[in-house]
Amino acid sequence: MIQRHELPLLLTGLMATLCGVGLSRMAFTALMPALVQAHWFSPDQAAYLGAATLLGYLVGALGAHGLTERWSVPRVLLGSFMAVTLSFALSAVPQPFALFFAWRCLAGMAAAVLMVIGPSAAMAALPTARRAALGPVLFAGVGMGALLSATLVPALVRLDLFWTWVALALVSALCGWWGWRSSQRIPAAAARLARQQPAVAAPLPNAAPGKAWLLPVLWLLAAYACDAAGFVPHTVFWVDYLARERQLGTAFGALQWGLFGLGALLGPIATAACAARWDWHRAVVGGMALKTLAVCIPVVLPWALLHGPAPTLQLVAYGVSSFIVGALSPGMAALTSGRLLQLVGPLAHKRIWGYATAAFALAQALSGTGMAWLYAQSHIYQPLFALAAGVLALGTLLAWASRSR
Repeated sequence: MIQRHELPLLLTGLMATLCGVGLSRMAFTALMPALVQAHWFSPDQAAYLGAATLLGYLVGALGAHGLTERWSVPRVLLGSFMAVTLSFALSAVPQPFALFFAWRCLAGMAAAVLMVIGPSAAMAALPTARRAALGPVLFAGVGMGALLSATLVPALVRLDLFWTWVALALVSALCGWWGWRSSQRIPAAAARLARQQPAVAAPLPNAAPGKAWLLPVLWLLAAYACDAAGFVPHTVFWVDYLARERQLGTAFGALQWGLFGLGALLGPIATAACAARWDWHRAVVGGMALKTLAVCIPVVLPWALLHGPAPTLQLVAYGVSSFIVGALSPGMAALTSGRLLQLVGPLAHKRIWGYATAAFALAQALSGTGMAWLYAQSHIYQPLFALAAGVLALGTLLAWASRSR
């Protein structure tokens, strides 16, 4: 049961992940086929624009921690919310590729800052006993944004691309105002919750003493980087792959993106239950393994279609892939953040989580740029999913190796 005094913490994390990743990144994935069909950009250029968001995400992740050393958390969040809103507003009309590339980079930078600062500030203020239950829920904003983009974007695109971008800017502004106001109430909420706890707080379960956490953290960061590289095809190319390459149409692509968003919405709730029932380490390894299997589906399915009922099998199989990868997109972030908090403690969490996000962003930027280049050479998306599944399998092994004594 959520307490009233926990609402500012939850809303800060939710609005940061909703506006940052849920809208600034996920909405563009749903828009890619429309941009190509409206002749704003070629398919190759659209793929590179998706990679531009990932490049910006890398820059933002590297600078996020430094921003909070100079300004307060609410000010940093407000500036990032405004940057996302501005990036949408500036994209509302056709313009040269270089300018559009810059706006997508701006959106990526702001998204990374929101992803690092918002959940970390809220997580650190939560009581130790509530972190496993409520920490993953902070990342449900990613799913809310994906679900919004799956329903709002297709409806608005039928009217005009201009109004689609304007609507996304307005929604981002509303989320930003709400998230900023909630972040201003974090100190009071944290103090109120602290008074409700025992005078001596219980230590984190299984927390590693001294620097014993260093090697497990390095393995975990490497696994998180593999997760970043491995689900790029689903978060950047998925809708375009289904709509154009598989020739299933934009309606089918929008439906699958809706399932992705539904999974991303429910994923943090499921991962919270897993983290509470099992330990954080086993939850991370299990999540990586399941995500690997889900990314394998687009690789295996074309051959399976030769021996089965195509329409039914496609709907079910692609739906399972969309839902599971969607659920584990914010889910793996939540599990990794919680596992790091367990390993290093709340004082070092923001700094180490910033490193994790930077590693995630670097791997994602390299993967996104490399896959966009590979697509430009072959004009086929399917091999990218096979490559992604291999990287995720490696990440599963690295996550297993991150076990600490």
